Amino acid sequence: MSTIPASRQQYILNLIKTEGTVTVSQLADELGVSELTIRRDLDQLEKKGLVERTHGGATARRNLPVEPDYLQKASELPKEKESIGQAVAQMIEEGDTLYINSGSTTFEVIRSVAALQKKVTIVTNNIDAIWLCKESEHIRLILAGGVYRSRSHSVSGSLSSILVSQIYANKAIIGVDGFSPSAGLTTPILEEAETTRAMIEHTVGTVIVVAASNKIGVVSNFKTVGLDQVDVLVTDEKGGEIVKQMEIPEGLTIQIATT
Repeated sequence: MSTIPASRQQYILNLIKTEGTVTVSQLADELGVSELTIRRDLDQLEKKGLVERTHGGATARRNLPVEPDYLQKASELPKEKESIGQAVAQMIEEGDTLYINSGSTTFEVIRSVAALQKKVTIVTNNIDAIWLCKESEHIRLILAGGVYRSRSHSVSGSLSSILVSQIYANKAIIGVDGFSPSAGLTTPILEEAETTRAMIEHTVGTVIVVAASNKIGVVSNFKTVGLDQVDVLVTDEKGGEIVKQMEIPEGLTIQIATT
C-alpha cells in the first residue's frame, strides 16, 4: 500500500463509505503503517469535514444541506420521537419555564408536557404548540414572533430573538437537524440557528437536546452551539449506540428513551 498520505486517506474514505465505520488498529494492519500514522490521517480527514472521529476509529460524516419538509421529518422514527418526548416530560417540574424550539421531536415533547397537568410556561417558536396546548389551562404558552416558515412549522429570525432576549428559562429543550462532536448542533436554516442559539444563551439551567438516531453524526450548514453547551442528550436506543462510539464532552449526559 502507498505510503503517500493522500493515497492512504482516500483508501480510508473508500473503506468508511463501504463499511460505515473503521478502527485505527484495522487500518494500521491493512495499510501496513503505525497506529499513530492512522490517527494523524483520521485527524486530517476530520479537520476537512470528511469523517467523524470515534473512540478508536472513525465513522462517515452525514451531511444535510437542504431542509427536509416537515411532514417528511414527522414520518421518520415516530415511535422513537414519541418515547423521547415522554422521557423529557419526566424531567419537567412544577413552575418550570421552558424554551422549546421547532421540530417534529420537540412537537412530541410539547405533547407530553401538556399531558402532565403541571403548571409550566413554554416559550416556543413551534407554531404547532398552539393546537397542542389550546385546551391546557395549566400551560402558559408564549409564542416567539418572527417570519413563519411552512417547511418547518415555525417562526424565526430577528423578531424571535428580540422576544427571547427578554426571557430567562430554567430549561431549554432543543431539537436539531445535526448532532456532531466536531460541528456541534447544526441546522440548514440560518434563522433557525440564531433563534435556537438565543434560547440556549438565555437558559439559566439545563440544556436538553432531543435527537433520534437519524440526527446523530449529521452535520448541516449552520452551527447553533458546540456540544460543550449541552447538558443532556435524550435519544433512542440506536442513537445511544452511535453516541457511545463518539468522543463527546465528559459533562454531557446521555439518556436513552426506550420504545
